[in-house]
Amino acid sequence: MWCKGQIAVVLLLFFLCDAFAQPRFKGRKVMAKHQQPAVVQYFEPRAGAPQTVTAQCTDSEVIVTISPDLLGIQKPVQPSDLSMGGCGVTSPVGTQPFVIEAPLQGCGSTVEMLGAVITYTFTLDYNPSPIDGLPIVRTNPAVVQIECQYNRLHNVSSNALNPTWVPYTSTISAEDVLGFSLVIMSGDWSGPSPSNTFFLGDLINLQASVDGTNHVPLRVFVDSCVATPGSNASAPAYTFIGNNGCFLDSKLTGSNSQFVSPRVAQSVMQFQLDAFRFYGLTTSSIFITCHLKVTLASAIVDALNKDCSYNSALSQWSSVDGNNVVCSCCDTSCANPPPFRRGSGALKHRPKRASEWSTPAEWQETISVGPLYLEQVSPLSLSQSLSGQQDEASPGSQFQDSILGAVVGVLAVSCVAVLFLAYSKANGIANKQ
Repeated sequence: MWCKGQIAVVLLLFFLCDAFAQPRFKGRKVMAKHQQPAVVQYFEPRAGAPQTVTAQCTDSEVIVTISPDLLGIQKPVQPSDLSMGGCGVTSPVGTQPFVIEAPLQGCGSTVEMLGAVITYTFTLDYNPSPIDGLPIVRTNPAVVQIECQYNRLHNVSSNALNPTWVPYTSTISAEDVLGFSLVIMSGDWSGPSPSNTFFLGDLINLQASVDGTNHVPLRVFVDSCVATPGSNASAPAYTFIGNNGCFLDSKLTGSNSQFVSPRVAQSVMQFQLDAFRFYGLTTSSIFITCHLKVTLASAIVDALNKDCSYNSALSQWSSVDGNNVVCSCCDTSCANPPPFRRGSGALKHRPKRASEWSTPAEWQETISVGPLYLEQVSPLSLSQSLSGQQDEASPGSQFQDSILGAVVGVLAVSCVAVLFLAYSKANGIANKQ
C-alpha cells in the first residue's frame, strides 16, 4: 500500500512538471532573418535586358545577386569589376550568379529617415577593367542603386515584461536619438524629386531636416557640403558649402546657389545648388555629402552655427536667421571667431552663443545623396532654340532683303519712265502725220 502511494506521488510530480514546462516547438523551423525584396534602380542605359540585379533585405544586411550578363548584351562581366561601397563579391570564386552580402551600416551605405520609413541606400558600381593584354574595353560602366526600406518600429518583442515606470537613463537615451535627413526635392518643394537627372542651368533643390520628436525645439544647420563624382571620397572634390555654413559656391563662381530664406521651420533648412559638371571627366554623375548639426532653437546663432548666402549684386553675405554679423568671417576663417564686443570695445556680458552650449555628439551627422546626373543642355531648350533659328530671320538677312527690295523698286520705276517716254514720243509722231 505504501509503495503504491509513492508511485502515485512520483506520477503526479511528472504530470505537474510536464504541464508547467516551457512550450516546445515541434516540427517548426524558426526563421533567423526576415527577408523582403529591395528597390533596385538602374541609372545607366542598358540594351533592353531583363532585370539582372536583385536584392533581398534582412534585419541586418542586404544580399545582392548579380547576373554575369549584367548589361544584357551577352558580354559577361568580371566579378572583380563589381563593388558596392568598397565591398566586393562574397560568393565563392567560379560560382554564378555573383553575390555581395553587405551589412546595413557598411559598404558605403547612406541612411535617410523620412517620416516613419528608414531607407538604407547602397550603390553598386561596375567599372570594367581593360581586356587582358589590350588597352581597350567593350563595356560601359554602370551604376545600380539599391534601397532597403524599413518601418520605424520600436516594439521588438510582444512577450517582454514592460516596467510600469520609465528609468531616467532610458529617457535620456531616447531623447538623444535624432533623425537627420537630406533629400533632393522637386521644383516646387512639394516632395522628393521624381527624377535624379538635371541640366546645366537648373537649380537643384535640397532639404536638410531633423526629426526631434522627443526633444525641445531644435534648429538645424548645414555645416558643410562636398560634391564628388563617385560615392567614395574620390578626387576631384568640390566644397560648395564650408567654413561653418558659408555658401562658398555663390561667392567663388557668382552662381545662383543660396540658402532659402526665411526658414519654413527651425528644424528644416532648404538650399539651392546651381547645377555643374566636373571638368575633364566622362561621367556626368555627382554625389553630395553634407555635414548637418543642430543646436537648441532658443540659442543665439554665431560664427560656428549659421547658414549664410552670398549676394553677388550687393557683394555681401546674409544670414538665413537674420543676424548678418555672424557671416562676417565667411571671407576669412570662422573657426576662431572674434570676441563679442559692444560700445567702447570692452568685453561685456553677452547672451550665450550656440557654440558654447554642451552639444552632444549625436547632434550632428554626415549624410550623402546621389547619384545625380547632369546633362549639358535640355532637349527642350535645344529644340526651342533650333525652331527659333528657323522662324526668325537674322538682322543681316533682313538688311539684305531691304537692299534687294530697293533695287527692284528703282528698276520698276525706271521701266515705267522709259515706257512713258516711248509712249509720248509715239503719240507726237502720230499727231504730226
